[in-house]
Amino acid sequence: MTTTSATKKPGGARIAVQRFGTFLSGMIMPNIAAFIAWGFITMLFIPAGFFGANSPFGWHWAPVAEILGGGGDAAVINWPGAMTALTATEDGSTYQGYVGLVSVMITYLLPLLIANTGGRIVYGARGGVVATIAVMGVIVGTNIPMFLGAMIMGPLAAWITKQMDKLWDGKIRPGFEMLVNNFSAGILGMVLAIVGFFAFGPVFLGISAVLGSIVAFLVQFNLLPVLSIIVEPAKVLFLNNAINHGVFTPLGIEQAAESGKSILFLIEANPGPGLGLLLAFTFFGVGAAKASAPGAIIIQFLGGIHEIYFPYALAKPMTILALIAGGASGVATNMIFQGGLAFPAAPGSIIAVTVAAIGAGPANLLVVYLSVVVAAVVTFLVAGVILRASRKRDLEAEGDSFAAAIDQTAANKGKESSALGALRTRAAGTTGSGTTDSADRDVEGALGGLGGGVATKQLNNIVFACDAGMGSSAMGASVLRNKIKKAGIDGVTVTNQAIANLDGSADLVITQNQLTDRAKAQSPDSVHVSVDNFMNSPRYDEVVQMVREQHEAK
Repeated sequence: MTTTSATKKPGGARIAVQRFGTFLSGMIMPNIAAFIAWGFITMLFIPAGFFGANSPFGWHWAPVAEILGGGGDAAVINWPGAMTALTATEDGSTYQGYVGLVSVMITYLLPLLIANTGGRIVYGARGGVVATIAVMGVIVGTNIPMFLGAMIMGPLAAWITKQMDKLWDGKIRPGFEMLVNNFSAGILGMVLAIVGFFAFGPVFLGISAVLGSIVAFLVQFNLLPVLSIIVEPAKVLFLNNAINHGVFTPLGIEQAAESGKSILFLIEANPGPGLGLLLAFTFFGVGAAKASAPGAIIIQFLGGIHEIYFPYALAKPMTILALIAGGASGVATNMIFQGGLAFPAAPGSIIAVTVAAIGAGPANLLVVYLSVVVAAVVTFLVAGVILRASRKRDLEAEGDSFAAAIDQTAANKGKESSALGALRTRAAGTTGSGTTDSADRDVEGALGGLGGGVATKQLNNIVFACDAGMGSSAMGASVLRNKIKKAGIDGVTVTNQAIANLDGSADLVITQNQLTDRAKAQSPDSVHVSVDNFMNSPRYDEVVQMVREQHEAK
């Protein structure tokens, strides 16, 4: 019988950081395709690129590389109509050189896309337009790629627009709405662009300089691997987006623009630590953790869905030390041998990492591969020791309470058997034995079985929600969509989106345990189901059965 309970109001520093990280990733992730496009153009057409004048393969594609990569002498090449600018040579002389795509995209296109996305998150299309205008002032007022300014000024401009509209909401005479809306947004955008040029631009330059100095300090004294002490536990607790998208990505893009690659792109995205942890559970784990780890490796390493290994780390919190050791080893390898990526690897798949690494040359690709292998091996060895040392105790703990274990996982306390309970039940389900009554249980009992309160609500719109709405939730939505299709059920939509974008229209929202409280706050009228793993949860069969019974009862 299904029971319901009052929704706990989420709070605390962890939730606040998760929300901030989700907001930052919400500006970056939808525009990853543009970053990839810029990365490919850079990889192919700059002087050191595949088709550049200094191509490592000798594949110089003249004069296309000089036009698209920038810097080609317009008087010599004579390609009509292309944008040119005064370009200085090494001896101090100048000529009219082609601007190309590389510098224009990183200076204008990418920051403006981020600003528009951030503005839309805050205040829809109107906020996005004003945000884009305002950030243009910040961009022109500085001499470096202004990603940090776009991530701050964009949402701020949209928020100011929202507050401005409240001043005359309901007070505009009929027929003058369009006039007031357009002129108010245009005038505000103009003012914010001017303020951004003279005031915010220098401020953001200072902030970028301070952050860059911190990274330079860590590099100078070989302390960059120490960041893994923060990054690896933050990943497991879904706190990594604030660090990755708020600091590493903006600074990494600046470094890549100067030197063609950046090590900062690999601090969080390296798939090696997750691979090593899952390999350790494959060889030294117990019960369902051992049985499910090989499948999780494919999803994590090839698919780039790092969330898949989080339950394993939470099931045995001591293995987070292995992740830290592996992450630090990978960063140290890249630092020693000067490895890095030409653009962000998203998702953190070995395929995406390969594409982003080869742009800086074959030698760089080998270094990056080495960092992945080193990170995986170190994580595997340390995690293997930890798992072997507690193997007997873990086998004895297989009879522990499922509910207590799931509650601990949901609270991110990571007690020893927290994830093993759900994973063990999944393994039993694959062999046809055991039940699913306790697996992946909502920590508040919102879906304890079929019937009751949940069955009275028609489930036609099912949404999988995660931090960014593009990775693990897309995977879970695909799994449930296939199950519903195989069951012959029509009229039910299964989609995925970011938690921040939940608008209350979903009948059923499925999230991972650690994110359920935030989803309930965002969409309080929906039915909420918590799962421990998006890929293979027995809760999906319950949902399919529930939907089938509702449709048969029509």
